[in-house]
Amino acid sequence: MKKFLTNSLGILDLVAWALVLIFFLGSALFFAGNVPLAAVGAAGIIVDMLCIGFAIEILIECLKNNKSIGTLTGFITNGPEAVCLLVGLLVGDIVFAASTPLGSNFINPILLFIAAGICRQVIQTFAIHRIYTAVTVGSTAIFAGSFFLLNPSHYIFWLSGCVLTTLILFFFRPKEEEIQEKEEHHHFKPSYWIIPAILVLTVSGYCLDPIVSFAAHHSHAPKGVIGFVVLATLTSWPEFKSCLVLLNRGKPLAAILNITVSNITNIWLAAIGIATYLLVK
Repeated sequence: MKKFLTNSLGILDLVAWALVLIFFLGSALFFAGNVPLAAVGAAGIIVDMLCIGFAIEILIECLKNNKSIGTLTGFITNGPEAVCLLVGLLVGDIVFAASTPLGSNFINPILLFIAAGICRQVIQTFAIHRIYTAVTVGSTAIFAGSFFLLNPSHYIFWLSGCVLTTLILFFFRPKEEEIQEKEEHHHFKPSYWIIPAILVLTVSGYCLDPIVSFAAHHSHAPKGVIGFVVLATLTSWPEFKSCLVLLNRGKPLAAILNITVSNITNIWLAAIGIATYLLVK
């Protein structure tokens, strides 16, 4: 287990942690914030990112020979959005409930591009099923953005359009080829850890938002920068890590489906939340 976890850490993780520390501590010093508490918040973000990374590695190790690994990871990495949706519904705020899954639809494709660049597979990745990728990413982003412009009386029309469109996109998604990877022998069985890994991923994803908010509060970082740059990126960390792992394993189509299926699932989550809101209001 120790060797597996050590191998799952990379230079990118260390760079990300360093940038988190630099951002929040630098902001605390520049804007006269609380440096010690800002450091605590930054450390909390790093620990949370570490948990997410380990969980993703274990899940993909368990599913590596499944020909639908891209679709499965697309579903799994939406666990945090599902929890945030539930929390929003419980407090009766539908805009807040839908904002987390819908907001992810804008950052996900950007992170796929960054991951492909890091793995030096931009051309290979985006040469695969270009039309499907563009249509799916574009339509799910349009549906996500248009929701916030709607009057509540028009929610039913948004539901009808987005559910029909995304169902068609999902059922006509490219089919993954089954590629048997070389069997690796671990001192532990990854399959024994799949349920704990899903729980860790869900809890870590849910905790990331309040932890970032804590660090932002004590570092006095500008809210606009926090929301657009830091929070949006970190809450999509599970999808980003999945893309990196899949691309490094030579599975660009799986990485694309991880993002497109994640975007489709985000629409479904928001649709479930909105339908629930309309039924109980």
